[in-house]
Amino acid sequence: MDYKLSQVRLLVTDFPACFRFYRDVLGFKPAYGTEDETYAMFETGSVQLELFKRELMADAIGIANKPRAADAQDVVLLSMQVDNVDAAVDELKAKGVTISYAPTDRTDWGVRAAHFRDPSNTLLELWQRLATA
Repeated sequence: MDYKLSQVRLLVTDFPACFRFYRDVLGFKPAYGTEDETYAMFETGSVQLELFKRELMADAIGIANKPRAADAQDVVLLSMQVDNVDAAVDELKAKGVTISYAPTDRTDWGVRAAHFRDPSNTLLELWQRLATA
């Protein structure tokens, strides 16, 4: 069996706000859906990003009776490579995004990275490779 990751689907609580965030703030092109719907797909490169209303997925798989949120550590992170983390962070700040963790050299990871969140509290990461000495 040959498995290939084709898309990442975020199960979001505020669909319209998340749609606008990924379209307007990050600039991903919608391939399907609008902010007035319950499902959307964005072109992001080799892997597509999908948004889906969390409660509809819970209904579909029979877990609608479980809590929607819990006090826990993150269980997903969307990581995006950029040419310049600092410039990307400045661009996001200009669009009103709060940066959770400022650009930092992570020498043990071999990258410079910054972190922020979407309107459904999904953790996102921007990174660029550190120059080799």
